[in-house]
Amino acid sequence: MELLKKPPTMKLPAEWFTGDAWADVIYRGEDPSQARANAVHFAPGARTAWHSHGLGQTLYIVEGIALIQSRGGEILQAHPGDVIWTPPGEEHWHGAAPDHFMTHIALWETDGVDWLEHVTDGEYNGPRRSSRTA
Repeated sequence: MELLKKPPTMKLPAEWFTGDAWADVIYRGEDPSQARANAVHFAPGARTAWHSHGLGQTLYIVEGIALIQSRGGEILQAHPGDVIWTPPGEEHWHGAAPDHFMTHIALWETDGVDWLEHVTDGEYNGPRRSSRTA
């Protein structure tokens, strides 16, 4: 057993995020493990750019209200306790609702993330459906 030292909270780059977002590393696997886990904290209205993961990504919503959209799909408004799986290669974005902070745990494997263009305000403000009515 090993008690892992927690790295400092890091501000996430404007190239990949709109608004203010920070990450706390929970786990960064060492070879041969490719597992990664981060707690990601979004200010109201903050969001990722469009992106995809070669091996997929799981999000566990911890607090606040999350907005998540796959390219061409509707925006899902997710709540604490919701778990969202994005399959390998699926372009998507996720972030906080405009009036709430949001924290999620992101789980993925080091497969490289393909970062794309920023989500426009029009895309971000599109119609939503709540996970509570899904």
